[in-house]
Amino acid sequence: MAGPSVAPYPQGGLGPNPNLPPGERLRVLLVEDDEGDAFLVSELLAETNSMIDLLVATSLSEARQRVAGVDCVLLDLGLPDAQGLDGLRKVLEMSSGAAVCVLTGRSDEHLGIVAVAEGAQDYLVKGQVDGVLLTRALRYAVERKRADENARRLREVELRQAESARLERGLLPQPLMSTDEVSVHTFYRPGRHAALIGGDFFDVVQTRPDRVDLIVGDVCGHGVDEAALGVELRVAWRALILAGVADDDVLPALEQVLMSERRLQEIFATVATVRLHLDGNRATVRLAGHPPPLLLSGGKVAPVPARGGLLLGVRPRRPVAFDLEFDTDDWSLLMYTDGLIEGRVGDGDDRLDVPGLTGLLEEPANQAVPLAELPAWLVGRAEQINGGPLADDVAMLLVTRGGGR
Repeated sequence: MAGPSVAPYPQGGLGPNPNLPPGERLRVLLVEDDEGDAFLVSELLAETNSMIDLLVATSLSEARQRVAGVDCVLLDLGLPDAQGLDGLRKVLEMSSGAAVCVLTGRSDEHLGIVAVAEGAQDYLVKGQVDGVLLTRALRYAVERKRADENARRLREVELRQAESARLERGLLPQPLMSTDEVSVHTFYRPGRHAALIGGDFFDVVQTRPDRVDLIVGDVCGHGVDEAALGVELRVAWRALILAGVADDDVLPALEQVLMSERRLQEIFATVATVRLHLDGNRATVRLAGHPPPLLLSGGKVAPVPARGGLLLGVRPRRPVAFDLEFDTDDWSLLMYTDGLIEGRVGDGDDRLDVPGLTGLLEEPANQAVPLAELPAWLVGRAEQINGGPLADDVAMLLVTRGGGR
């Protein structure tokens, strides 16, 4: 049903106002059943060339049909179909995006104060305003409304971010390990701005007194979907390990999870797993397209010569196990994601890569770095060489025994 054909008052400001700061043209809906008062408002606005287009409705029901698109509602508290604060509440409900100012008579000035407490931006007393004051009050009301809306949206964003951060913190792994024969130092930093979780993941699970399993993985991509998939893979891996699934079947099962949960067929993941056999001082390493762990022992650093294997999610195939024998009881094994080694070296296109990371660990300066701080130190050195922050997620596990070097 079309609304009543009530024309806007043409006097409602048709030119620039030399006495007030320049601003945008506003649309104001005056809800007033007294034709004389409505004419007076239009004349006051015309006196100042207020850049305000004034529309008039004589009742609340008429205002409901005309309120769309207005910046401010100027409301008389005495209408045929709504009286006092009841009318204000109905206008506030129907015009959530517009500012609301109320008009009161001299004897009802106290109602204006109550109206502001109810949600109006301002109140004006009939017969006590001139054109400049009226124009300024309407513009200020619109700006206050916008400021309130911006503050509300900002608060909603902050609450969503806080909720997201709590959720992400809850999804970060808590290593499940009780032995004191080895220690594990972790480092995690997502590449997404202001995020706590990226597509990289790690976990540590001890299932027997003499056995500890470790994983580091990387889901391609940097978005929220990849971060969620990384969490799914980590949780699935932990469940498989705790369930006692045969060693050779763990990564194929993890690949099935990846292929069923990924949003695009092109999504893949790289993974490195290590099973420590503490009683035999040895480890079993499996790689699926992932850079090899680095072994620190006897003052030397070397990549573990395990076969790289295929990416998970490309062509299913069991990774080949590599048995690593530790020569001494003092060693460290560094597992990491490629975000650490993809930074640039110099001004060209060369990357740090595994040899560069090995070189960083061979620097004499790192001997003075406590093992617990070594992962963060490596990131700092990689960023120095890169000339700025690393772009990708970085996850690291540094598992040590004895002196660790």
